[in-house]
Amino acid sequence: MANILAAQSVEMRAKGEAIIQQADRLLCESWNERMWSDGEPIDPSPTIDQAVNGGFPWLEIRCTRCKTPSDVDLAAMKHPPTTFVHDLASRLRCRKCAKAGRRPSATLLQLAWQPRHPRTEA
Repeated sequence: MANILAAQSVEMRAKGEAIIQQADRLLCESWNERMWSDGEPIDPSPTIDQAVNGGFPWLEIRCTRCKTPSDVDLAAMKHPPTTFVHDLASRLRCRKCAKAGRRPSATLLQLAWQPRHPRTEA
């Protein structure tokens, strides 16, 4: 009996994790749609861990000063995974402008499942 219950537990946990992953993906897609229509960071947004779990581990941004687009690997960020994506807007900076002694913030564009821009110094 214990083996049957353990097997059912594993099966239910796998189903639950798949449902949560699908919910996270839908949350990311919904946030992207609202970003495209409104054009500004939308609150609330998915958290970093929801974006990564939903299959959107990249955040596309653009420098507010030089307009250079760039991609941020959310999985590699040193912020807590419970940080909301929209809270990153004021924390992300353009490396290209930083070399020129400026520190403009980034504009958030969308979440992506892969990087869209070649690696640059932005």
